Amino acid sequence: MAEGPPNPEVFDVERIRRLVELMNEHGLTEINLRHGDERIQLRRGAEPNTLGPVVAPALPVAVPSPVPPPAKASPPAAAEAPPTEEKHVAVIKSPMVGTFYASPDPDSPPYVKVGDAVGPETTVCIVEAMKVFNQIPAEVSGRIVAVLVENGAPVEFGQPLFKVDTRQ
Repeated sequence: MAEGPPNPEVFDVERIRRLVELMNEHGLTEINLRHGDERIQLRRGAEPNTLGPVVAPALPVAVPSPVPPPAKASPPAAAEAPPTEEKHVAVIKSPMVGTFYASPDPDSPPYVKVGDAVGPETTVCIVEAMKVFNQIPAEVSGRIVAVLVENGAPVEFGQPLFKVDTRQ
């Protein structure tokens, strides 16, 4: 076990980072690679709480994989139940795959934070896709009650970004 996987180049962290960059650049949600008996599967966006890709070997190898992806398939259904109780809460979702930015540049304050009032034309964030920085409008009126994504995190099409209380 102390020797590591049979072919350490397959599980090279830099190679995996480059694959994640390629996924972001080309809007891919999954990559499967095979090298002999070893396999790398990168998947993102399968769960609302996923902040990045999941690396899971298909065959038993000496790479830690504490939770296989199928084991986490049931929590999203439970997470979707509360919106029926919160009829006054609107969710601002990502209109595209890209990278979420809370502010126009690293030295600026975020466009919005919890407690801020927004209108339909208020810019709430930027989603960068293929080197294009897209300003995302709120499209609803109300107060921000939750920011659901961390600055610089990858986002998927339709992924919830903010919750807005629409009661005035």
